Amino acid sequence: MKKIYLLITLFLVGYVQHSFAAITSTFNQVSRTDFNRISAELSLPLFWSEDRDHNNAISPDEVAVLWGITSTTQNMWIVGTNKFSPEFLNAYQRIVDVHQHGHAFTALPRKEVKRRNTVLKELAQSRPTLVATNLTNTTSEDQAIVKHILEAAKTIEKLYAMQQGVDGLAHQIPEDDTMSHTLFYRNQTPWCVASQTESDKNCNALPTKPKKISGLYPKEIQKKKTFCETLEKNPDNAKLLHQFAVVKNGGGSLTSIPYHQAYAREMQDVSISLQKAAQAITSKTEQPFKHYLLAASQAFLDDSWEQADEAWAKMNAENSKWYLRIAPDEVYFEPCSRKAGFHVSFARINQASLQWQRKLDPLKQEMEQEFAERAGEPYTVRKVSFHLPDFIDIVVNAGDARSPQGATVGQSLPNWGPVANEGRGRTVVMSNLYTDADSIKSKRDRAESLFCAASMESFRDDETLSLMKTILHEASHNLGPSHEYRAYGKTDDEAFGGPLASMLEELKAETGGLYFVDWLRKRNIISEKEAHQSYNDSVQWMFRQLSREMYTSSGKPRPYTQLAAIQFGHLLKNNALTWNSETLAANGKDKGCLELHLDQFPEAVHTLMETVAGIKGRGDKDGAKALQTAFVDNQGSTKKIYAVIKERNQRTPKTSFVYAVKY
Repeated sequence: MKKIYLLITLFLVGYVQHSFAAITSTFNQVSRTDFNRISAELSLPLFWSEDRDHNNAISPDEVAVLWGITSTTQNMWIVGTNKFSPEFLNAYQRIVDVHQHGHAFTALPRKEVKRRNTVLKELAQSRPTLVATNLTNTTSEDQAIVKHILEAAKTIEKLYAMQQGVDGLAHQIPEDDTMSHTLFYRNQTPWCVASQTESDKNCNALPTKPKKISGLYPKEIQKKKTFCETLEKNPDNAKLLHQFAVVKNGGGSLTSIPYHQAYAREMQDVSISLQKAAQAITSKTEQPFKHYLLAASQAFLDDSWEQADEAWAKMNAENSKWYLRIAPDEVYFEPCSRKAGFHVSFARINQASLQWQRKLDPLKQEMEQEFAERAGEPYTVRKVSFHLPDFIDIVVNAGDARSPQGATVGQSLPNWGPVANEGRGRTVVMSNLYTDADSIKSKRDRAESLFCAASMESFRDDETLSLMKTILHEASHNLGPSHEYRAYGKTDDEAFGGPLASMLEELKAETGGLYFVDWLRKRNIISEKEAHQSYNDSVQWMFRQLSREMYTSSGKPRPYTQLAAIQFGHLLKNNALTWNSETLAANGKDKGCLELHLDQFPEAVHTLMETVAGIKGRGDKDGAKALQTAFVDNQGSTKKIYAVIKERNQRTPKTSFVYAVKY
């Protein structure tokens, strides 16, 4: 009898193993990279996170269901914990069909085929990269908080679409045009942004190819490229260009409508979601977070952002496990760089930041003194009390915080009001971005294609020094002439104009980040080796920025690309960098490479710091324009170097972050 049981058992085990092998073999027809690429092209909310068992086949526990693309849940695609649903099987077959035969365009007109192929080219310049958060084992309170904040985030995306002037346009995309649906979702507009396609007139998510028109200003005044300058000269410019207002044409004259009135319905919806999140909090440990949720909820009803900032500034890494910023903040997205864009950054606090805070917190006032000395008159040193960066692990970015390519890795807020002016703002570093294996490999490949072999000795794979650099960058936003500082009675927006002011503030922060590297080395807080690695990492950052044009296809300055050109050009001019046109790069393949002269960096950066801080401190528009002219508009011999940087960087698709949240 025992022999019979044994035979039956062996048979069943063999049958199960055979069945599993058969099932597995059906899910190995597409590589992980191709699965994720095609899934995006088909506008599917599916992502193959990693091949954990190294069998080259996707398994149910390796699938992430993405937030935001469609209204769906994990249960629709995965049954229980280890079985694919019929919906997933159908989706997988569609992916296999595209992998084997390509997209079916044969029945489409030639012009439409051309447009869709251009859309595919746009998407191919980015690599979907997953940011996954599993909260299934957290408390019911935590899960309720997450649910309501994700609801608010979806409404924020609608608000941002309204600001961009594109709300409702996605409904005009043909249902079968899945790649255009993905382009619209990823870019949050129908327009292309990747370097090889942004100027291509065929590249648009809509067959009608609408022109770019901001939703923040009347259409008729946007017909002139100089409409921003016209608004700045308007006697009522303070109201018209207020950061929390929309400009409308009322009876022949321009009027300013506060956000909470212009977007009343949507802002009320956000307010309700935040109220529900606050009501879910019953634990004593999260009371500061609850106070912020309630204050932000009120701000969405009456634009009382300064009061919300007060509650927000009282949160830190030691009194809450959550980080949330939900507000209108940054201005780079819109033509005049004056209006604040709605966004959400929702994250969990990473306690690793406390180590850096304890190192740098005692030095903040000395750093302010250093900035004041570099800036010179009329700027005078002030007492600073800003929070040093908290490390946060992003759960979801939405609205203006969800970039088509790349992501913000550090941020200092708010930009206006008493909290900003008195140096009481919060600074964060996004510590879980670019840490995946694919991003690390891409980083090394790009560096080896551009650096000479000797310069790769100061290269570092991990993001430790990138995080330090971001900390110093964000701290520098809070040092020296910043926020609403006035030089001879003018704020930086008034002295420089919106786009130039935005670029200069980022140049100040990025140069401050470079400057304080050697400053910390002299105080034995970091080693010389770490200082050199940080310089190397900063130049890599410049490479990424310089792979784009200095101006957008509509003629708006790109702040990060332009500041990178100023820094790179200055380092070349001061012999901290040299381009060796006849030397092979570290990869042994590419001719022409960049040599870092790390001993020259401190002096070259010191000179640049004095120039930039002085321009900001004096409100010196002529000095700022001179920097732009010298390094952005008149590139001279560096233009050829930039062409090489651009070509080699574009071999590797840029990161496009997607988000999955299980709760």
